[in-house]
Amino acid sequence: MKKNFSDFKGYIKGKKVAVLGIGVSNKPLIRYLASLGAKIRACDKKSREEIGDICNEFENMGVDLRFRDSYLEGLDEFNIIFKTPSIRPDIPELVCAREKGVTITSEIEEFVRYCPAKIIGVTGSDGKTTTTTIIYNMLKEEGYKTWLGGNIGTPLFDKLDEISENDMVVLELSSFQLMTMDVSPEIAIITNLSPNHLDIHKSMDEYIEAKRNIFKHQDKDDIIIINMDNDTTYSMKDEAKGRVVPFSRRQNVVDGACLEGNNLVIKDNGETNIICSMDEVKLPGLHNIENFLAASAAVKELCSIDAIRKVATEFHGVEHRIEFVREIDGVKYYNDSIATTPTRAIAGLNSFKQKVILIAGGYDKKIPFTELAKVGVDKVKVLILMGTTAQKIEDEFIKEMNTRGINGGLPIIRTASLEDAINIARVSARPGDIVTLSPACASFDMYKNFEEKGNKFKEVVNNLR
Repeated sequence: MKKNFSDFKGYIKGKKVAVLGIGVSNKPLIRYLASLGAKIRACDKKSREEIGDICNEFENMGVDLRFRDSYLEGLDEFNIIFKTPSIRPDIPELVCAREKGVTITSEIEEFVRYCPAKIIGVTGSDGKTTTTTIIYNMLKEEGYKTWLGGNIGTPLFDKLDEISENDMVVLELSSFQLMTMDVSPEIAIITNLSPNHLDIHKSMDEYIEAKRNIFKHQDKDDIIIINMDNDTTYSMKDEAKGRVVPFSRRQNVVDGACLEGNNLVIKDNGETNIICSMDEVKLPGLHNIENFLAASAAVKELCSIDAIRKVATEFHGVEHRIEFVREIDGVKYYNDSIATTPTRAIAGLNSFKQKVILIAGGYDKKIPFTELAKVGVDKVKVLILMGTTAQKIEDEFIKEMNTRGINGGLPIIRTASLEDAINIARVSARPGDIVTLSPACASFDMYKNFEEKGNKFKEVVNNLR
Protein backbone atom coordinates (compact mmCIF):
# COMPACT_ATOMS: atom_id res chain seq x y z
CA MET A 1 0.00 0.00 0.00
CA LYS A 2 1.41 3.37 -1.06
CA LYS A 3 1.81 5.96 1.67
CA ASN A 4 0.11 9.36 1.47
CA PHE A 5 2.60 12.05 0.50
CA SER A 6 0.84 14.62 2.67
CA ASP A 7 1.97 12.58 5.68
CA PHE A 8 5.59 12.98 4.59
CA LYS A 9 5.19 16.74 4.10
CA GLY A 10 3.69 17.10 7.55
CA TYR A 11 6.42 14.97 9.13
CA ILE A 12 9.44 16.61 7.47
CA LYS A 13 8.64 20.17 8.55
CA GLY A 14 11.14 21.31 11.16
CA LYS A 15 13.13 18.05 11.04
CA LYS A 16 16.93 18.07 10.90
CA VAL A 17 17.85 16.51 7.56
CA ALA A 18 21.31 15.70 6.20
CA VAL A 19 21.68 15.18 2.46
CA LEU A 20 24.86 13.30 1.51
CA GLY A 21 25.96 14.19 -2.00
CA ILE A 22 25.15 17.40 -3.87
CA GLY A 23 24.68 15.71 -7.23
CA VAL A 24 22.07 15.55 -9.98
CA SER A 25 19.27 13.89 -8.01
CA ASN A 26 19.96 15.56 -4.67
CA LYS A 27 20.02 19.18 -5.88
CA PRO A 28 16.24 19.32 -6.54
CA LEU A 29 15.73 17.22 -3.38
CA ILE A 30 17.52 19.85 -1.29
CA ARG A 31 15.44 22.66 -2.78
CA TYR A 32 12.21 20.75 -2.24
CA LEU A 33 12.95 19.69 1.34
CA ALA A 34 13.87 23.30 2.16
CA SER A 35 10.54 24.47 0.72
CA LEU A 36 8.79 22.02 3.07
CA GLY A 37 10.46 23.59 6.08
CA ALA A 38 13.19 21.05 6.82
CA LYS A 39 16.43 22.18 8.46
CA ILE A 40 19.02 20.93 5.99
CA ARG A 41 22.72 20.23 5.97
CA ALA A 42 24.06 19.35 2.50
CA CYS A 43 27.33 17.43 2.49
CA ASP A 44 29.77 16.45 -0.24
CA LYS A 45 33.32 15.09 -0.39
CA LYS A 46 34.03 17.53 -3.22
CA SER A 47 35.18 21.09 -2.54
CA ARG A 48 32.94 24.14 -2.69
CA GLU A 49 34.69 25.17 -5.90
CA GLU A 50 33.97 21.78 -7.50
CA ILE A 51 30.27 21.98 -6.55
CA GLY A 52 29.93 25.48 -8.03
CA ASP A 53 27.56 28.44 -7.78
CA ILE A 54 24.63 26.39 -6.48
CA CYS A 55 26.32 26.60 -3.06
CA ASN A 56 25.39 30.29 -2.89
CA GLU A 57 21.78 29.48 -3.77
CA PHE A 58 21.58 26.85 -1.04
CA GLU A 59 23.11 29.10 1.60
CA ASN A 60 20.60 31.83 0.75
CA MET A 61 17.90 29.22 1.44
CA GLY A 62 19.38 28.55 4.88
CA VAL A 63 21.11 25.28 4.00
CA ASP A 64 24.23 24.44 6.02
CA LEU A 65 27.02 23.21 3.75
CA ARG A 66 29.88 20.83 4.60
CA PHE A 67 32.68 19.80 2.25
CA ARG A 68 35.74 17.58 1.95
CA ASP A 69 37.17 15.98 5.11
CA SER A 70 34.39 17.19 7.42
CA TYR A 71 31.42 16.26 5.25
CA LEU A 72 30.51 13.15 7.26
CA GLU A 73 30.91 14.69 10.71
CA GLY A 74 28.00 14.86 13.16
CA LEU A 75 25.53 12.73 11.21
CA ASP A 76 24.15 11.20 14.40
CA GLU A 77 22.64 14.61 15.27
CA PHE A 78 20.01 14.41 12.53
CA ASN A 79 16.51 12.95 12.29
CA ILE A 80 16.86 11.78 8.68
CA ILE A 81 19.77 11.23 6.30
CA PHE A 82 19.25 11.12 2.52
CA LYS A 83 22.34 9.45 1.08
CA THR A 84 23.53 9.39 -2.50
CA PRO A 85 23.55 5.82 -3.93
CA SER A 86 27.35 5.71 -4.34
CA ILE A 87 27.93 5.89 -0.56
CA ARG A 88 27.92 2.44 1.03
CA PRO A 89 25.39 2.06 3.86
CA ASP A 90 27.93 0.38 6.15
CA ILE A 91 30.47 3.21 6.46
CA PRO A 92 31.15 3.89 10.19
CA GLU A 93 29.44 7.28 10.20
CA LEU A 94 26.16 5.84 8.91
CA VAL A 95 26.35 2.79 11.17
CA CYS A 96 26.77 5.09 14.17
CA ALA A 97 23.86 7.29 13.08
CA ARG A 98 21.61 4.27 12.51
CA GLU A 99 22.42 2.89 15.96
CA LYS A 100 21.30 6.21 17.45
CA GLY A 101 17.94 5.99 15.73
CA VAL A 102 18.56 8.16 12.69
CA THR A 103 16.46 7.22 9.63
CA ILE A 104 18.72 6.60 6.61
CA THR A 105 17.09 6.67 3.20
CA SER A 106 17.49 8.04 -0.33
CA GLU A 107 15.64 10.23 -2.81
CA ILE A 108 14.64 7.27 -5.00
CA GLU A 109 13.57 5.12 -2.04
CA GLU A 110 11.19 7.79 -0.74
CA PHE A 111 9.90 8.41 -4.25
CA VAL A 112 8.90 4.75 -4.63
CA ARG A 113 7.32 4.82 -1.18
CA TYR A 114 5.08 7.83 -1.87
CA CYS A 115 4.52 7.86 -5.64
CA PRO A 116 0.75 7.58 -6.34
CA ALA A 117 1.23 6.21 -9.87
CA LYS A 118 2.05 2.64 -10.88
CA ILE A 119 5.82 2.18 -11.11
CA ILE A 120 7.68 -0.11 -13.49
CA GLY A 121 11.22 -0.62 -12.22
CA VAL A 122 14.03 -2.01 -14.38
CA THR A 123 17.33 -3.40 -13.17
CA GLY A 124 19.96 -5.86 -14.38
CA SER A 125 23.62 -5.96 -15.31
CA ASP A 126 23.08 -5.02 -18.96
CA GLY A 127 20.26 -3.53 -20.99
CA LYS A 128 18.66 -1.44 -18.23
CA THR A 129 18.63 1.89 -20.02
CA THR A 130 17.46 0.54 -23.37
CA THR A 131 14.70 -1.57 -21.78
CA THR A 132 13.57 1.34 -19.58
CA THR A 133 13.44 3.68 -22.57
CA ILE A 134 11.53 1.16 -24.70
CA ILE A 135 8.91 0.76 -21.96
CA TYR A 136 8.63 4.53 -21.59
CA ASN A 137 8.01 4.89 -25.32
CA MET A 138 5.44 2.08 -25.40
CA LEU A 139 3.46 3.63 -22.56
CA LYS A 140 3.57 7.06 -24.20
CA GLU A 141 2.44 5.53 -27.51
CA GLU A 142 -0.53 4.02 -25.67
CA GLY A 143 -1.45 7.48 -24.42
CA TYR A 144 -0.36 7.41 -20.77
CA LYS A 145 1.18 10.46 -19.13
CA THR A 146 4.50 8.82 -18.38
CA TRP A 147 7.44 9.87 -16.20
CA LEU A 148 11.01 8.62 -16.70
CA GLY A 149 13.47 8.59 -13.81
CA GLY A 150 15.89 6.74 -11.58
CA ASN A 151 19.30 6.39 -13.23
CA ILE A 152 18.02 8.23 -16.32
CA GLY A 153 15.56 11.00 -17.03
CA THR A 154 14.71 13.67 -14.46
CA PRO A 155 14.91 13.35 -10.65
CA LEU A 156 11.27 12.86 -9.68
CA PHE A 157 10.92 13.30 -5.92
CA ASP A 158 10.13 17.01 -6.19
CA LYS A 159 7.55 16.18 -8.89
CA LEU A 160 5.38 14.04 -6.58
CA ASP A 161 2.76 16.80 -6.27
CA GLU A 162 2.35 16.71 -10.08
CA ILE A 163 2.10 12.92 -10.53
CA SER A 164 -1.40 11.42 -10.43
CA GLU A 165 -2.52 7.87 -9.78
CA ASN A 166 -3.52 7.55 -13.45
CA ASP A 167 0.04 8.30 -14.66
CA MET A 168 2.78 5.74 -15.28
CA VAL A 169 6.35 5.92 -13.98
CA VAL A 170 9.32 4.00 -15.39
CA LEU A 171 12.52 3.85 -13.32
CA GLU A 172 15.95 2.49 -14.16
CA LEU A 173 17.38 1.25 -10.86
CA SER A 174 21.02 0.42 -10.18
CA SER A 175 22.33 -1.98 -7.57
CA PHE A 176 23.53 1.03 -5.55
CA GLN A 177 20.04 2.54 -5.51
CA LEU A 178 18.45 -0.81 -4.64
CA MET A 179 20.96 -1.79 -1.98
CA THR A 180 19.09 -0.24 0.97
CA MET A 181 15.54 -0.13 -0.42
CA ASP A 182 12.72 -1.65 1.62
CA VAL A 183 10.04 -0.87 -0.97
CA SER A 184 9.59 -2.31 -4.47
CA PRO A 185 7.79 -1.15 -7.63
CA GLU A 186 4.52 -2.80 -8.65
CA ILE A 187 6.12 -4.18 -11.83
CA ALA A 188 9.78 -5.18 -11.51
CA ILE A 189 12.11 -6.32 -14.30
CA ILE A 190 15.50 -7.99 -14.01
CA THR A 191 17.01 -8.05 -17.50
CA ASN A 192 19.96 -10.33 -16.62
CA LEU A 193 22.70 -10.70 -14.00
CA SER A 194 26.45 -11.11 -14.43
CA PRO A 195 29.49 -9.83 -12.48
CA ASN A 196 29.50 -6.02 -12.22
CA HIS A 197 30.54 -3.24 -9.83
CA LEU A 198 32.74 -5.58 -7.81
CA ASP A 199 34.97 -2.57 -7.08
CA ILE A 200 32.15 -1.28 -4.83
CA HIS A 201 30.20 -4.39 -3.84
CA LYS A 202 32.04 -6.70 -1.47
CA SER A 203 31.04 -9.80 -3.43
CA MET A 204 28.86 -11.08 -6.25
CA ASP A 205 26.43 -12.30 -3.60
CA GLU A 206 26.03 -8.77 -2.24
CA TYR A 207 25.49 -7.44 -5.76
CA ILE A 208 22.77 -10.02 -6.46
CA GLU A 209 21.14 -9.39 -3.08
CA ALA A 210 20.88 -5.69 -3.91
CA LYS A 211 19.15 -6.54 -7.19
CA ARG A 212 16.65 -8.74 -5.32
CA ASN A 213 15.23 -5.66 -3.60
CA ILE A 214 13.49 -4.68 -6.83
CA PHE A 215 10.91 -7.42 -6.12
CA LYS A 216 11.63 -8.51 -2.53
CA HIS A 217 9.09 -6.10 -1.01
CA GLN A 218 6.29 -6.63 -3.53
CA ASP A 219 2.90 -8.06 -2.56
CA LYS A 220 0.76 -10.77 -4.15
CA ASP A 221 -0.82 -8.40 -6.69
CA ASP A 222 2.53 -7.25 -8.09
CA ILE A 223 4.52 -8.63 -11.04
CA ILE A 224 8.14 -9.64 -11.55
CA ILE A 225 9.47 -9.97 -15.12
CA ILE A 226 12.34 -12.48 -15.19
CA ASN A 227 14.78 -13.59 -17.88
CA MET A 228 14.39 -17.36 -18.36
CA ASP A 229 17.69 -17.52 -20.26
CA ASN A 230 19.78 -16.23 -17.35
CA ASP A 231 20.25 -18.86 -14.65
CA THR A 232 20.78 -16.33 -11.87
CA THR A 233 17.63 -14.35 -12.58
CA TYR A 234 15.43 -17.34 -13.32
CA SER A 235 16.42 -18.98 -10.03
CA MET A 236 14.66 -16.08 -8.25
CA LYS A 237 11.21 -17.09 -9.51
CA ASP A 238 10.45 -19.14 -6.41
CA GLU A 239 11.18 -16.16 -4.17
CA ALA A 240 8.57 -13.91 -5.78
CA LYS A 241 5.55 -12.88 -3.72
CA GLY A 242 3.69 -11.69 -6.80
CA ARG A 243 3.10 -13.09 -10.28
CA VAL A 244 6.12 -14.22 -12.29
CA VAL A 245 6.04 -13.29 -15.99
CA PRO A 246 9.03 -14.68 -17.92
CA PHE A 247 10.64 -13.59 -21.16
CA SER A 248 12.97 -15.70 -23.26
CA ARG A 249 14.86 -15.63 -26.53
CA ARG A 250 15.56 -19.37 -26.43
CA GLN A 251 12.50 -21.01 -24.84
CA ASN A 252 8.74 -20.95 -25.20
CA VAL A 253 6.58 -19.35 -22.51
CA VAL A 254 2.92 -19.67 -21.54
CA ASP A 255 2.45 -16.19 -20.08
CA GLY A 256 5.06 -13.63 -21.13
CA ALA A 257 7.12 -12.80 -24.22
CA CYS A 258 9.43 -14.91 -26.34
CA LEU A 259 10.72 -15.71 -29.83
CA GLU A 260 8.73 -18.10 -31.99
CA GLY A 261 10.75 -18.80 -35.07
CA ASN A 262 11.68 -15.38 -36.39
CA ASN A 263 8.88 -13.54 -34.58
CA LEU A 264 8.73 -11.68 -31.28
CA VAL A 265 5.48 -12.73 -29.63
CA ILE A 266 3.42 -12.04 -26.52
CA LYS A 267 1.75 -15.02 -24.84
CA ASP A 268 -1.27 -14.61 -22.59
CA ASN A 269 -3.03 -17.72 -21.28
CA GLY A 270 -2.38 -19.65 -24.46
CA GLU A 271 -3.23 -16.77 -26.82
CA THR A 272 -0.36 -15.66 -29.06
CA ASN A 273 0.04 -12.14 -30.46
CA ILE A 274 2.85 -11.48 -32.94
CA ILE A 275 4.66 -8.20 -32.28
CA CYS A 276 6.91 -8.22 -35.34
CA SER A 277 9.70 -10.22 -36.96
CA MET A 278 13.29 -9.94 -35.78
CA ASP A 279 14.13 -8.36 -39.15
CA GLU A 280 11.77 -5.47 -38.43
CA VAL A 281 13.55 -4.49 -35.20
CA LYS A 282 15.77 -1.50 -35.93
CA LEU A 283 18.26 -2.06 -33.09
CA PRO A 284 21.09 -4.48 -33.94
CA GLY A 285 21.99 -7.46 -31.79
CA LEU A 286 20.23 -10.35 -30.09
CA HIS A 287 20.64 -8.60 -26.74
CA ASN A 288 18.30 -5.91 -28.02
CA ILE A 289 15.76 -8.58 -29.00
CA GLU A 290 15.88 -9.61 -25.33
CA ASN A 291 15.37 -5.97 -24.28
CA PHE A 292 12.25 -5.72 -26.46
CA LEU A 293 10.91 -9.02 -25.10
CA ALA A 294 11.43 -7.83 -21.51
CA ALA A 295 9.69 -4.53 -22.24
CA SER A 296 6.81 -6.26 -24.04
CA ALA A 297 6.28 -8.65 -21.13
CA ALA A 298 6.12 -5.68 -18.76
CA VAL A 299 3.47 -3.72 -20.69
CA LYS A 300 1.43 -6.54 -22.24
CA GLU A 301 -1.50 -5.80 -19.92
CA LEU A 302 -1.11 -2.03 -20.19
CA CYS A 303 -0.55 -1.42 -23.91
CA SER A 304 -2.20 -2.57 -27.13
CA ILE A 305 -0.28 -4.82 -29.50
CA ASP A 306 -0.30 -1.92 -31.99
CA ALA A 307 1.51 0.40 -29.55
CA ILE A 308 4.05 -2.30 -28.72
CA ARG A 309 4.59 -3.11 -32.41
CA LYS A 310 5.04 0.56 -33.38
CA VAL A 311 7.85 1.08 -30.87
CA ALA A 312 9.48 -2.27 -31.66
CA THR A 313 9.69 -1.43 -35.37
CA GLU A 314 10.54 2.27 -35.11
CA PHE A 315 12.78 2.72 -32.03
CA HIS A 316 16.34 3.50 -33.14
CA GLY A 317 18.09 3.22 -29.79
CA VAL A 318 19.64 5.27 -27.03
CA GLU A 319 22.79 7.35 -27.36
CA HIS A 320 26.09 5.51 -26.65
CA ARG A 321 24.57 2.07 -27.34
CA ILE A 322 25.98 0.69 -30.61
CA GLU A 323 25.39 4.20 -31.92
CA PHE A 324 26.44 4.69 -35.53
CA VAL A 325 28.63 7.79 -35.67
CA ARG A 326 30.04 8.14 -39.15
CA GLU A 327 31.39 6.39 -42.24
CA ILE A 328 34.67 7.69 -43.61
CA ASP A 329 36.78 6.13 -46.37
CA GLY A 330 34.42 3.15 -46.34
CA VAL A 331 34.95 2.49 -42.60
CA LYS A 332 32.00 2.65 -40.18
CA TYR A 333 32.53 3.95 -36.63
CA TYR A 334 30.24 2.94 -33.74
CA ASN A 335 30.04 4.36 -30.22
CA ASP A 336 29.17 1.63 -27.69
CA SER A 337 30.60 3.38 -24.63
CA ILE A 338 27.73 2.01 -22.49
CA ALA A 339 29.48 -1.38 -22.72
CA THR A 340 31.17 -1.00 -19.33
CA THR A 341 31.22 -4.75 -18.61
CA PRO A 342 32.68 -7.70 -20.53
CA THR A 343 29.19 -9.19 -21.06
CA ARG A 344 27.94 -5.93 -22.55
CA ALA A 345 31.01 -5.70 -24.80
CA ILE A 346 30.45 -9.30 -25.93
CA ALA A 347 26.84 -8.43 -26.82
CA GLY A 348 28.15 -5.52 -28.87
CA LEU A 349 30.65 -7.73 -30.72
CA ASN A 350 27.92 -10.27 -31.45
CA SER A 351 25.79 -7.51 -33.00
CA PHE A 352 28.12 -7.31 -35.99
CA LYS A 353 28.33 -10.03 -38.65
CA GLN A 354 32.04 -9.46 -39.25
CA LYS A 355 35.22 -9.02 -37.25
CA VAL A 356 35.69 -5.51 -35.88
CA ILE A 357 38.49 -3.21 -34.84
CA LEU A 358 37.83 -2.95 -31.11
CA ILE A 359 38.83 -0.09 -28.81
CA ALA A 360 38.58 -1.32 -25.23
CA GLY A 361 39.91 -0.79 -21.71
CA GLY A 362 39.41 1.68 -18.89
CA TYR A 363 38.78 1.69 -15.13
CA ASP A 364 39.11 -1.62 -13.29
CA LYS A 365 35.82 -2.81 -11.72
CA LYS A 366 37.53 -6.09 -10.68
CA ILE A 367 35.60 -8.11 -13.27
CA PRO A 368 37.39 -10.93 -15.13
CA PHE A 369 37.95 -10.64 -18.89
CA THR A 370 38.18 -14.38 -19.61
CA GLU A 371 34.87 -14.60 -21.50
CA LEU A 372 35.61 -11.42 -23.45
CA ALA A 373 38.83 -12.99 -24.70
CA LYS A 374 37.13 -16.27 -25.63
CA VAL A 375 34.63 -14.41 -27.81
CA GLY A 376 36.97 -11.63 -28.88
CA VAL A 377 39.60 -13.87 -30.44
CA ASP A 378 36.98 -14.83 -33.05
CA LYS A 379 35.24 -11.46 -33.32
CA VAL A 380 38.10 -8.92 -33.26
CA LYS A 381 40.33 -8.03 -36.21
CA VAL A 382 42.54 -5.56 -34.33
CA LEU A 383 42.46 -4.98 -30.55
CA ILE A 384 43.38 -1.48 -29.35
CA LEU A 385 43.69 -1.16 -25.58
CA MET A 386 43.88 1.82 -23.24
CA GLY A 387 43.38 2.59 -19.56
CA THR A 388 44.25 0.80 -16.33
CA THR A 389 42.82 -2.54 -17.50
CA ALA A 390 44.81 -2.70 -20.74
CA GLN A 391 47.36 -5.20 -19.39
CA LYS A 392 44.68 -7.46 -17.85
CA ILE A 393 42.71 -7.59 -21.11
CA GLU A 394 45.85 -8.21 -23.18
CA ASP A 395 46.92 -11.02 -20.85
CA GLU A 396 43.55 -12.77 -21.22
CA PHE A 397 43.60 -12.49 -25.03
CA ILE A 398 47.17 -13.85 -25.21
CA LYS A 399 46.24 -16.68 -22.83
CA GLU A 400 43.25 -17.59 -25.01
CA MET A 401 45.31 -17.49 -28.22
CA ASN A 402 48.01 -19.66 -26.62
CA THR A 403 45.35 -22.15 -25.50
CA ARG A 404 44.11 -22.41 -29.07
CA GLY A 405 47.60 -22.49 -30.56
CA ILE A 406 47.09 -19.16 -32.34
CA ASN A 407 50.34 -17.21 -32.58
CA GLY A 408 50.20 -13.61 -33.72
CA GLY A 409 46.78 -13.99 -35.28
CA LEU A 410 45.33 -10.93 -33.58
CA PRO A 411 47.26 -7.63 -33.48
CA ILE A 412 47.08 -6.07 -30.00
CA ILE A 413 48.09 -2.43 -29.73
CA ARG A 414 48.41 -0.41 -26.51
CA THR A 415 47.82 3.34 -26.45
CA ALA A 416 47.66 6.13 -23.88
CA SER A 417 44.59 8.05 -25.03
CA LEU A 418 41.29 7.71 -26.84
CA GLU A 419 42.46 10.11 -29.54
CA ASP A 420 45.50 7.94 -30.25
CA ALA A 421 43.31 4.82 -30.22
CA ILE A 422 41.02 6.29 -32.88
CA ASN A 423 43.95 7.34 -35.03
CA ILE A 424 45.49 3.86 -34.76
CA ALA A 425 42.12 2.34 -35.68
CA ARG A 426 41.90 4.55 -38.74
CA VAL A 427 45.35 3.54 -39.94
CA SER A 428 44.54 -0.13 -39.31
CA ALA A 429 41.15 -0.04 -41.05
CA ARG A 430 40.38 -0.87 -44.66
CA PRO A 431 37.20 -0.08 -46.66
CA GLY A 432 34.37 -2.23 -45.35
CA ASP A 433 35.78 -2.44 -41.81
CA ILE A 434 33.98 -1.52 -38.59
CA VAL A 435 35.58 0.36 -35.68
CA THR A 436 33.74 0.20 -32.37
CA LEU A 437 34.40 1.71 -28.97
CA SER A 438 33.19 -1.00 -26.60
CA PRO A 439 35.34 -0.59 -23.47
CA ALA A 440 34.24 -3.61 -21.36
CA CYS A 441 35.20 -1.39 -18.41
CA ALA A 442 34.05 1.78 -16.68
CA SER A 443 35.56 5.09 -17.77
CA PHE A 444 36.49 6.63 -14.43
CA ASP A 445 40.25 6.37 -14.97
CA MET A 446 40.13 9.07 -17.65
CA TYR A 447 36.56 10.36 -17.89
CA LYS A 448 33.71 11.34 -15.59
CA ASN A 449 31.42 8.63 -16.99
CA PHE A 450 30.68 6.57 -20.09
CA GLU A 451 28.71 9.46 -21.64
CA GLU A 452 31.71 11.75 -21.51
CA LYS A 453 33.90 9.05 -23.05
CA GLY A 454 31.34 8.36 -25.76
CA ASN A 455 30.95 12.03 -26.56
CA LYS A 456 34.73 12.40 -26.85
CA PHE A 457 34.83 9.41 -29.20
CA LYS A 458 32.15 10.98 -31.40
CA GLU A 459 33.89 14.36 -31.36
CA VAL A 460 37.22 12.89 -32.48
CA VAL A 461 35.62 10.64 -35.13
CA ASN A 462 33.54 13.51 -36.53
CA ASN A 463 36.68 15.63 -36.83
CA LEU A 464 38.58 13.03 -38.84
CA ARG A 465 39.43 14.30 -42.31
